[in-house]
Amino acid sequence: MTTPLRTNLSANLSVLTLPAFKDNYLWLIHDGSNAAIVDPGDAAPVKAALSAHKLRLTAILLTHHHADHIGGVPGLLQDWDVPVFGPRNDGIGCVTHPLGEGERIDVPGLDLALDVVDVPGHTLGHIAYVRRAPGADWLFCGDTLFGAGCGRLFEGTPGQMMDSLGKLTALPDSTLVYCAHEYTLSNLRFAAAVEPGNAALEARVRADGAKREAGQPTIPSTIGVERATNPFLRVGEARIVQSLVDAGRLTADASPVETFAALREWKNTF
Repeated sequence: MTTPLRTNLSANLSVLTLPAFKDNYLWLIHDGSNAAIVDPGDAAPVKAALSAHKLRLTAILLTHHHADHIGGVPGLLQDWDVPVFGPRNDGIGCVTHPLGEGERIDVPGLDLALDVVDVPGHTLGHIAYVRRAPGADWLFCGDTLFGAGCGRLFEGTPGQMMDSLGKLTALPDSTLVYCAHEYTLSNLRFAAAVEPGNAALEARVRADGAKREAGQPTIPSTIGVERATNPFLRVGEARIVQSLVDAGRLTADASPVETFAALREWKNTF
């Protein structure tokens, strides 16, 4: 995966998909002149895309501290003196504009306002960025919500991750979900195992499988698609609970948080 792909065009703003490493996606938001990059783990594909599209970098947006999300920042700052927006409480030294829940930023150089949401779980200080616009809501969620899955709990608790996912799934169904990894097919295999008979899930398996066969990304998805097919957003569904009980991973009287924790642990070893 090396070719930038245009994934969305709205109100003179485009989002380019920049594949990196084995399965990362970096998101380059631009208006044809200026650009902001989300989670640049590697500077090289960002520099290549900026050059190819004759864009000027005006901002860097970070969601959390893992190296595959911030590793390219020093290389970009060598060439562009731009602000670095990122979580206030995730230990990222290069952040010049620390952010947290309830804040809103106007991205320099772009007609783009983003709301900040705290989404701890994957890391304790993880944040997400939400664009709210008529017919063009966007979510940049790092490693919190994935296509048909969610991030591993490296630092946070199951309860924290459940609360974080609840914030994101309260967004409008049409919201485009720009997560940071191409994990969808693997996640769908797990989803199909824990919720057999879900017709929406079966349709998604076919559709996303065809995309990958054609060399296309499965991301962005939408909040509506995730609500209908992502098992981590569906822990109250009787069929998922029964699958966990049948597998000996849960008792029938378990709480939603216990169900979520058991589901996440099962996925870790699936």
